[in-house]
Amino acid sequence: AGAVAFGVKHTEGVSVDVLFRGHAEPEAVSSAGTQWPLDEGTVLRFSMSRASSEVNDNKVRSGIPGVGPPQGENILPQCGIRGLQVTVSFYAEGGKPINQASWAWGPEGHGAILLVSCDKESQPQEGTWETLPSLLRLPPDLLDMAQMVLRTEGPQRLPRGYEIVLSISVNDADKVGVFHVQSKRYVQVLGRRKLFHTVPYPGGAAELDFFVEGLRFPDETFPGLVSIHVSLLEPLAEVGSSWELPGMGQTGGCTQQIGMVLEWTAIPLTRPKNDPRGGSLGRMEIQSLVAKAGCKLKVCFGYINRGDRWMQDEIEFGYTHAPHKSFPVVLDSPRERGMEQLPAKELLGPDFGYVHKEPLFEAVASLDSFGNVEVSPPVCVAGKEYPLGRILIGSSFPVSAGRRMTRLVRDFLYAQRVQAPVELYSDWLAVGNVNEFVTFVPTSDKKRFRMLLASPAACYRLFREKQKEGQGEATMFKGKGTALRGTAGVLSNEALAQQNQYAQRCIDWNRDILKKELGLLEEDIIDMPALFKLDKEGKAVPYFPNTVTMMVLARVLGIPKPFGPVAGGECCLERRIRALLEPLGLCCRFLEDVSSYHGSLGEVHCGTSVQRRPFAFKWWHFTP
Repeated sequence: AGAVAFGVKHTEGVSVDVLFRGHAEPEAVSSAGTQWPLDEGTVLRFSMSRASSEVNDNKVRSGIPGVGPPQGENILPQCGIRGLQVTVSFYAEGGKPINQASWAWGPEGHGAILLVSCDKESQPQEGTWETLPSLLRLPPDLLDMAQMVLRTEGPQRLPRGYEIVLSISVNDADKVGVFHVQSKRYVQVLGRRKLFHTVPYPGGAAELDFFVEGLRFPDETFPGLVSIHVSLLEPLAEVGSSWELPGMGQTGGCTQQIGMVLEWTAIPLTRPKNDPRGGSLGRMEIQSLVAKAGCKLKVCFGYINRGDRWMQDEIEFGYTHAPHKSFPVVLDSPRERGMEQLPAKELLGPDFGYVHKEPLFEAVASLDSFGNVEVSPPVCVAGKEYPLGRILIGSSFPVSAGRRMTRLVRDFLYAQRVQAPVELYSDWLAVGNVNEFVTFVPTSDKKRFRMLLASPAACYRLFREKQKEGQGEATMFKGKGTALRGTAGVLSNEALAQQNQYAQRCIDWNRDILKKELGLLEEDIIDMPALFKLDKEGKAVPYFPNTVTMMVLARVLGIPKPFGPVAGGECCLERRIRALLEPLGLCCRFLEDVSSYHGSLGEVHCGTSVQRRPFAFKWWHFTP
């Protein structure tokens, strides 16, 4: 009673602050002899400034000057647990461990990056390939995972009842798995069936290695960010088995939140090729083409394709990438036709992943085929760089209720973020795929690529030129059944002209979108002669083999042979296409696909799929 001041003493391992009189900034206790006003609301705040070497090795003493113990002095033992430092870090680029308690995009960003365990290292002991066994015995499993290090610095033992716990939320349980070595085996300690794991305290300064895998790519319900918490638990006083979780799920205190991001990336046509894959139809033509391009052909035989020739529609090659590893991942279309067994049975394997999106409540249409998914080369749009290009998908006209890609697949592509999708109008086509009117080819100039667009207007201009040159009676489809009057026949057909005016307007609508969303100029676009006709439903189909729907194998192009008007022994369409593309250093090879693909509303590109090299660019350096 009557005291107006107090003093504080402490050992070297303790840091003490005093907040008084409503000051927002603390004023440090600078010396043992300092006295502080004993005003209402004064706060004494102390913490450990270094790790303890043993329990209770530091103390704080506060007292009233001139009043001796026991009434006027408090001794506050600082338990060694208060001096325990626990950190979690990942081995990042360059093999250096860095603390990553949050996620930020960009070249100056930070955060941990995981690979999704969607490949198949070996046959699991039980269940399907999608169910990971709890014990991993094969080194390849660990090579796919990110190494996480838990470091401790503190006393040799913890007080009774205290524990260090790793945990994940219920929402993240199906998205991440954590493994730890126990008795020379790597045991899953966090994941689908286990939300927390008590870490044996090693004592003193130590490191414990864990391995972390991703289990799911970003999609419509999962933004790709998961968290692992490390917490210090202390028992509640005089309560048997109850526990207090200081700071659990929050930043600061005794909890760290470790952000990790996962990603699937598609690959543009202009990337260098690896090996193309194709069905048995048109095999000799394709073998000749790939030999010219210097790569190998892998044929999908009948026992796998079961009469389904549309490989491009079934699969889309991409990859997953982390600082420590990268491997290809094939995205399987929701279309369930003859080739549905190909991805899981023929492609899935060690360091070759597989992901499948199958809608439960939406009907699957032709726009869900992956001929309706293309990727632009890297572009710059209004000052923003897209170093991995942009995904292009076909859809209905913005103000109409037409066909669209199922929401499940569309949302998956949008969720990857780094290739910001662009929706185009493709519902005007019978099949409805973007590869029917747009593709890209590589060049060696500053732009590095050209965009090719199907163009009825360019075809009519060419035919008028040939008519003026006296070649109006040149025939089309020569050698393919009944030859048709070519140049003059097309130009005199008013109904066909009106149908192609409509097709050109649809393509021009997309042209404007592509110029805006890809930052293109007219000089970056090449108009490829094309003609369309409308079916009974008012949807467009190619009048002759569609040359835009080509195979791009680096600078070797496998172009559907158009069988255009022949004059002087040469198809005028082939001559014009060579004149457009060969000056760019491209090699044009025309492939006959009328009976094998074109007759079923597709082209050679639709019956093949090319696995290409991934980008060297690190996707996490991109800023969405």
